[in-house]
Amino acid sequence: MKFLAALLFCFTVSSVFSQEQVSFYFDSNTFSLKKEELLKLNQWLVKHKEDKILGVYGFCDEEGSVGYNDTLARKRIDYVFNAIKGKVKIREDFKTRSFGELHALSKIKAENRKVTLYYIQPKDFGHETEIIKEKKEIEVVKKREIVKFPDKLAFENPDGSITEFKMDTIFMRKVSLANVGEKIKLENMNFYINTFAIMPQSRAKMYELLTVLKSCPDMKIQIQGHICCVTKDIRDLATQRAKAIYKFLEYNEIDKSRMTFVGYGSDRPLYPIPEKSEAEREANRRVEIEIISN
Repeated sequence: MKFLAALLFCFTVSSVFSQEQVSFYFDSNTFSLKKEELLKLNQWLVKHKEDKILGVYGFCDEEGSVGYNDTLARKRIDYVFNAIKGKVKIREDFKTRSFGELHALSKIKAENRKVTLYYIQPKDFGHETEIIKEKKEIEVVKKREIVKFPDKLAFENPDGSITEFKMDTIFMRKVSLANVGEKIKLENMNFYINTFAIMPQSRAKMYELLTVLKSCPDMKIQIQGHICCVTKDIRDLATQRAKAIYKFLEYNEIDKSRMTFVGYGSDRPLYPIPEKSEAEREANRRVEIEIISN
């Protein structure tokens, strides 16, 4: 996963009042608008010359290196900014700053190649200071959103061989930006049948979670285990499986004060027990993390 590059005017927009937005799209690997999008921009300027721009975001798809995408996003923003400068009101006290991977990528890559303008209309000029979020809030957002995660992870096996995994950076970003109280399933977290021994193919997911916790030192989580198929967890596998992940994180220097674990057995199934299919059983036997603080 490459990184989405964005440039943001130092203020962001609150949705309390009437915030508007419009996006203009680019062809792959270009920073000049294609003909129809340039026409769309010029038409927008004619209709909105009395409005005021509050923020500009630039985006790229994932087909390129981090540095390449960051540079391309900057060039796209410069292109649009130069096109609108002097033709529409823009806040005079803005500053520009570069951020990495601010938003989740759309599955449709063409939707990621864009510049988005955020603006208000004259009727809302009196509420401009209320629409602009407090600088303190911006600092919190920046702190959480500038984390850049590695694409790959390599570690040494007990026999001395090296195993390399492709990191699920979408999952890692999702965890790093999750709100307090949000629960996130650890996909592909598999255990040997009727045990709490983690299968080798699930090691990457544990290292992804470890990487997020090391990158977000203020984050605290609860690890929650669930089982399927039976109404009573006689062997307390749900707790033991959650504890196995807890112990892995503890062994890798995540402080115990930042995490707890609990097993819910089959008390909180996503599908009624007995399940009707393997898909339902798989959904019920899961490990989730709940964000306690971030």
